[in-house]
Amino acid sequence: MAIAVPENMSRYECFYMAKLAQQANRYKDSVNFMEKLIIGSTSSSSGSELTIEERNLLSTATKKEIDSLRAAWQALSSTEQNHNNHVALVTDYKSKIESELSRICNRVLNLLEKHLIPSAYESESKVFYLKMKGDYYRYMMEFKVGTEKTEAVENTIMAYKAAEEIAVSELSPTLPTRLGLALNFSVFCYEIECESEKACSMAREAYEEAMAKLGSLGNKSYKETSLLILQLMRDNLNLWASDMEITSYSY
Repeated sequence: MAIAVPENMSRYECFYMAKLAQQANRYKDSVNFMEKLIIGSTSSSSGSELTIEERNLLSTATKKEIDSLRAAWQALSSTEQNHNNHVALVTDYKSKIESELSRICNRVLNLLEKHLIPSAYESESKVFYLKMKGDYYRYMMEFKVGTEKTEAVENTIMAYKAAEEIAVSELSPTLPTRLGLALNFSVFCYEIECESEKACSMAREAYEEAMAKLGSLGNKSYKETSLLILQLMRDNLNLWASDMEITSYSY
């Protein structure tokens, strides 16, 4: 059971406790503290957007909270046909996991749409939150069906495109925020939209632009993160090239 957050906690105290909870692998508690911080900081008359450390803490906590549930749902889905004698039990259990996934996704999307995106004024923050919005609609798309799945796909595309428009025009091609968006958007295009050429073009362009300017990126932590994302992009490009039976990209 998650710990209740006291009403009178300051922004610093919320951040401190969110960080402490994350160190203790209590991600649900960490999200609760960050939710309190976000609502308090963005709703006040002197409200401000989150710092980079605060938003990264939120991103990590919510991702950790949802990843175990996504893995559980995927495991059940892949073995569902092996439980013919207990279909009702498996279906009920899977439904409970889907309800929890919906709750977490909707909670994060509510924070993004009502608080974080409206209060963001830095271009990088806007891209970060719009990408995050696309990610959580994509997570919902994984287990929704029918019109709900269609709506989740459409919202994913709209969020990624809105983020891409800002990123391409206002952010350096070497920034992890822009590269992370290109990585996730290209994977979405390849795996969900089945637009292999578009996915390859998007990833290849982002990769080449970043590599051309990587030497000018002075921030060590940014450079390490960017290199990690670029490695994932290169791996995807080579994999997709192999799948498409074309010459592998030699990066």
